[in-house]
Amino acid sequence: MPGHRTKGFCASAAALALCAVLAGCGGSGESAGGGKVVLRYTWWGNPDRAARTEQAVALFEKQHPDIDVTTSFSGYDAYKQKLATQAAGGDAPDVMQLDYRQIDQYASGGVLLDLAKQKSVLRTSEIDQGLLATGRVDDVQYAIPQGRGTETVVHDVATWKKSGVPLPGGSWTWSQWADAMRALAKKTGKPGGTDPGWSEDAFEVWLRGQGKALYTENGGLGFTADDLTRWWTFTDRLRREGAVSPAEQTTQLDGTVENTPLGRGEATSDNNWDAPSSGYTALVKGGVALAPMPSGEDGTPGQYFKPSMFLGVSSNTGHPKEAAQLVDFMINDRQAAKILGAGRGIPVNETIRDAIGPELKDFDKTIADFQASLDGKLKDPPQAPPSGDNALQTTFQRDYDQVSYGRMSPREAAENYVTEAKAELRS
Repeated sequence: MPGHRTKGFCASAAALALCAVLAGCGGSGESAGGGKVVLRYTWWGNPDRAARTEQAVALFEKQHPDIDVTTSFSGYDAYKQKLATQAAGGDAPDVMQLDYRQIDQYASGGVLLDLAKQKSVLRTSEIDQGLLATGRVDDVQYAIPQGRGTETVVHDVATWKKSGVPLPGGSWTWSQWADAMRALAKKTGKPGGTDPGWSEDAFEVWLRGQGKALYTENGGLGFTADDLTRWWTFTDRLRREGAVSPAEQTTQLDGTVENTPLGRGEATSDNNWDAPSSGYTALVKGGVALAPMPSGEDGTPGQYFKPSMFLGVSSNTGHPKEAAQLVDFMINDRQAAKILGAGRGIPVNETIRDAIGPELKDFDKTIADFQASLDGKLKDPPQAPPSGDNALQTTFQRDYDQVSYGRMSPREAAENYVTEAKAELRS
């Protein structure tokens, strides 16, 4: 799962469909001198995740001396743009990190390998079958979940305490959250949090708290223009009051924690996923803590556990077995799990999760404890969204920009979005 998803190029499903035609344009894998197999492995994340991943990859290479792994990473937006371009050109990396909202698009575009064909080297028996199923499209296992994550209100503990505003407890409603943002802004002289109006993820939590959904089971839009108008009216008012970040700050979001208002010291909190929130520890001197996402006014939770991210293999790789071995290692190797910690979410391998849980330290333990506090309180996750959602994230943010800069009313922007979304989902 990404952290913030902001202004970035999204290839359309039609563009990705070209990948199936381009299958003969050269495989992703290479062979190095001395007969070694070379795999390309890419992911998004912060420097902490990168350091852990490089350490784990070094261990994999030690265990598999016939394989060399070349790695690359970036913030989510840059990663998404580059991967879409590579995929459309038939040059997707051998092993790639994927978001929940990319699975359908890349599977239908012919980019991903059927991993069931590599079951001799890729073990899935220790993964919860419901969680494993989220990586399937039309009953084909195109991706393997790598961790379990959830959204959170991550906050600067020292600043919040110093303000005198009561710290968030085990649950709160959106109204209570909004009141806290207003109080923090008044006490600290800066926004209480990042404006959530730009975030499709936050909107989904808000919708689910009202018993609604982002998408229907058949891939249609699960909400109306009235629903979105209410959401954007709510966030627009908070921004105008100075309770959440102004447009000038929100439009700087690029998928990294470093460029969030909280990361820059310009807000006291942020809505983000739990795993990438580890990046704030190096930026916020007063330390950070995690609080649950707000619920509906009647207490209905909108928050849910979902696969934090997936690993997929290019259908065009020249080395499907070795690529599957790398995926297996990242998910099922206990030493790798210790190195990776909770930086990509809590491990999905249940045996490993039970084994390393007591050994987690620092922010990894914070994430594990936070998830444990929510066990049994959340509703089941939605199915993976339709492929059009990947492009609609950008449309959602673009239309909210029009609201935040005063160029459209919440109603006008909402009606514009719903019209475009319906068209995109029909295409």
